[in-house]
Amino acid sequence: MNCRREDVLLYAVTNQTGPGEKSLADQVERALRGGVTMLQLREKTLDEETFLAEAYRIKDLCDRYGVPLIINDNVRIAKKTGAAGVHVGPSDMSVADARAFLGPDRIIGASARTVEQAVDAERQGADYLGVGAVFATDTKQDAIKIERRTLTEIAQTVHIPVAAIGGITAENLPELAGSGIDGVAVVSAIFGQEDEEAAAQELKRLAKETLMHRGGSGSPKR
Repeated sequence: MNCRREDVLLYAVTNQTGPGEKSLADQVERALRGGVTMLQLREKTLDEETFLAEAYRIKDLCDRYGVPLIINDNVRIAKKTGAAGVHVGPSDMSVADARAFLGPDRIIGASARTVEQAVDAERQGADYLGVGAVFATDTKQDAIKIERRTLTEIAQTVHIPVAAIGGITAENLPELAGSGIDGVAVVSAIFGQEDEEAAAQELKRLAKETLMHRGGSGSPKR
């Protein structure tokens, strides 16, 4: 399964920090209605059994809207649920090991902060990169901001889709124009909003306007 440029245009990453009055599934469905193009289930506080149940529920929603579901870190749950793929960070399973476990038909995403990390992830078989943090973020406390020129150099060097991540909002997304990225990955800009659907619609509109020069037919970069 190839990851297309258009898949990472608006990449939503879940982060349910409290019970609230809306379930995670409700929030995800609102985001999907708003036009997110890929969704990552990332719920660090859930035990594996609860996470698996949520993954099945969210996969059904993603299938209904035709949106790839990516599981954060957990290759076992990605394989068991039939999710589109998995995203691995620098402290998780390697891209090569994730590929060996999931096989050639799943999407493997990887995090990168340097050109060297980006090139190595692509060499190991990553299908897309999440690069950041591009802005200050409260979602991931240990995130370190990268320089604009590093983001641009990564986008110019690799042949797979690149999504910027970290503190991206409707207000600062236009600042990423000209960086060469293919999309944006957002957390609280959707899931921290009262109306996830409206937030996703606005972010998608801005992403299309800002990143249009990297558009095209939606075919894989490679």
